[in-house]
Amino acid sequence: MSEQGTAAAGGGLRRGLKNRHIQLIALGGAIGTGLFYGSGESIGQAGPAIIACYLVGGAIIFLIMRALGEMSVHRPRPGSFSDYAYEYWSPRAGFVAGWNYWFNYLVVSMTELSVVGEYVQFWAPQVPTWVSSAVFLVVITALNLVTVKAYGEIEFWLALIKVVTIVAMILGGLLLIFTGLGGRPIGVSNLWSHGGFVPNGMPGVLLGLVVVMFSFGGVELIGITAGEADDPGRTIPRAVNGVVYRILIFYVGTITVMVALFPWDQLGSTGSPLVTIFSRLGIAGAAHVLNFVVLTAAVSAFNSFLYSNGRMMYSLALQGNAPEFLARTNRLGSPYAGVLVSALCTGTTVLLNYLFPEGVFVYIMAVATIAVVVTWVLILLTHIKFRAGLDRTGGKTTFPMPGHPVTSHVALAFLALIVVLLGFSPSYQVALIVGPAWLAVLLVAYEVKRRLAARARG
Repeated sequence: MSEQGTAAAGGGLRRGLKNRHIQLIALGGAIGTGLFYGSGESIGQAGPAIIACYLVGGAIIFLIMRALGEMSVHRPRPGSFSDYAYEYWSPRAGFVAGWNYWFNYLVVSMTELSVVGEYVQFWAPQVPTWVSSAVFLVVITALNLVTVKAYGEIEFWLALIKVVTIVAMILGGLLLIFTGLGGRPIGVSNLWSHGGFVPNGMPGVLLGLVVVMFSFGGVELIGITAGEADDPGRTIPRAVNGVVYRILIFYVGTITVMVALFPWDQLGSTGSPLVTIFSRLGIAGAAHVLNFVVLTAAVSAFNSFLYSNGRMMYSLALQGNAPEFLARTNRLGSPYAGVLVSALCTGTTVLLNYLFPEGVFVYIMAVATIAVVVTWVLILLTHIKFRAGLDRTGGKTTFPMPGHPVTSHVALAFLALIVVLLGFSPSYQVALIVGPAWLAVLLVAYEVKRRLAARARG
């Protein structure tokens, strides 16, 4: 596709997202199942040292986001790094980046949808998980067919619920830790009195990093929103810097309070650790409130991912890398075809929960982890090529990545470590099979598409 054609990619979409929408959309995608649900597994592996895992992982995410942010400000497009890979790398890279991202958040959407039923069962254990998943699938799909401004407003309030709750939980937890709220202060001895701060040694810390990195998946939604932002040159830098900063506070603050309030080895790896903590502390009604919040968090994250997948399909269709009908938008400016196809594919979660009600989440999360790592690797490699092109022409950007190219290679080396660590965790080893197989499928699909297009032209 020509640069002109790519630049026109937003022709069917409407700019209606303000800075507060973009900030909360990215937070809505990142603060979800990984923190509220998957954190139980990472705490079980690393113990209190999981705090350090979130700090290290957050620093790497900051570098990835600055790489994406630099490109998004320079070329704000609805296809984000798929369009950037297409322009600055090659048509093949654009094809792989776009479809891998779509697959990535298809799988992550399935993750969020698969745990919705478990949260509903906290109140209604007689309701099968697949029924709840089906209901929320229909409702969220309908919301994604309205104007982007209405979607941004809905997501703003959904995400705000969990942000406010996290802040309240942190403050309440600190009061329990240091004052006891009328009783005996809990203190912070739980951070070291159950086997030490690093109870499972460095192997436990390294394995904890895998789940931690999955938890941060979703922050790159900022790149997708650039094509519909009112003023991307101003809002994207503020969103990139602000979201990373806030996520670090929310994650590190929440995790620290969790492991200080209750012994890490009694939290378990099933259900939400936050609900477990407040239920066992005997705070009346707190478990119900928190369960409502984690349910809202999962729905909010699913909402964000369906939004991004609809836009990515739209962009792929405009590139010529997906069927043309996926570029259709309705009178409200929503890429309805991409949204509906993505929702239909996500709906397979309902079938999986019906057929395999036990153990679906951990396997879906394993596949999601390798997919999001591939996405981040492609962002960093595309950014390296983007900057190399600018250097050749003497071009400059207004939001440069700090420390490039050293920081880019540091982030790539860290992601390579995460891939290696997947092989040491039985729950995640399936990702090392699915990941390469999926990339092979994409490369073959691109080659078939290229040859068919060449034959049609000839």
